[in-house]
Amino acid sequence: MTLPVLLLALGAACCLGFGFVLQQSAARSAPLGDFLSPRLLLDLVRMPRWLAGIALMSGGTALGAVALAQGEMSLVEPLLATHLLFAMALVRILTGHRLGRQGWSGLLLLAGGVGAFLTAGHPQGSGATVSPLRHWLVVGGVLGAALVLTLVARRFRLGVGPALLGAAGGLLYGLQDALTRISGQLVSAEQGVLGLLTAWQPYGVLVLGLAGLLLVQSAFEMAPLRSSLPALTAAQPLAGIVCGIGFLGDRLRTDAAALVWQAAGLTAIVAGIVLLCRHPSMPKGAGATTRERVPAGAANVP
Repeated sequence: MTLPVLLLALGAACCLGFGFVLQQSAARSAPLGDFLSPRLLLDLVRMPRWLAGIALMSGGTALGAVALAQGEMSLVEPLLATHLLFAMALVRILTGHRLGRQGWSGLLLLAGGVGAFLTAGHPQGSGATVSPLRHWLVVGGVLGAALVLTLVARRFRLGVGPALLGAAGGLLYGLQDALTRISGQLVSAEQGVLGLLTAWQPYGVLVLGLAGLLLVQSAFEMAPLRSSLPALTAAQPLAGIVCGIGFLGDRLRTDAAALVWQAAGLTAIVAGIVLLCRHPSMPKGAGATTRERVPAGAANVP
């Protein structure tokens, strides 16, 4: 791991973490009738706080793209997951809550899990060519999982819906990161800008970004940040790692000890994310409760 990649990834995580907090704060006041509708984005674009959050997220995405161009997906994605630490820092400032045992435990699990996974896996690019079939199977698998999560979330808005939407958005963002890396490789290759404009990946980045944004904002609109951010934060690096290994040629160590430590690292990352997102510093949202804000007829009847 080079120092520039580390700094770029952490800078991206900082912007993403701050941006998510501002976006959720604005999305909680959006009309509930806009759930999973493009109208939601049209309503949010009128809110200065949401625009500030989008500006930060865009900056984080740009820094992440540069980091992905210089490092492997399986290396950069776990570092991007630390955006939760920066989100935690911002909401702690806003609420005045101390970290306490739960906060420090979550922080250590997340940071230690990232360190354990990267050390044990030692991600490296192999330069190997992956068959188109394998490429599309991985892409289709990620898209299919996101679609299933979204369909289930539509029926369970009061319960697990926000978490499922957060997970679906995280899967799309992870796939978007993979296509962003390919787009960067196209620019640096002999094709240049013309090769980039004639490839499908840059347009896929745009579509996935808009779709993921709609899913995530709908999750932010329906429930407090702690309801959706854990799933979002966990799903994005997992999808990125799958894409990195699946069709970008990333290689991880596969001896028994390395696999055990990688699994332990990923488990610690998820556990740390859950602990931090359920910390009292994480905003519960203003105004009415989620159940009160759901319009009539939106009850969850399986």
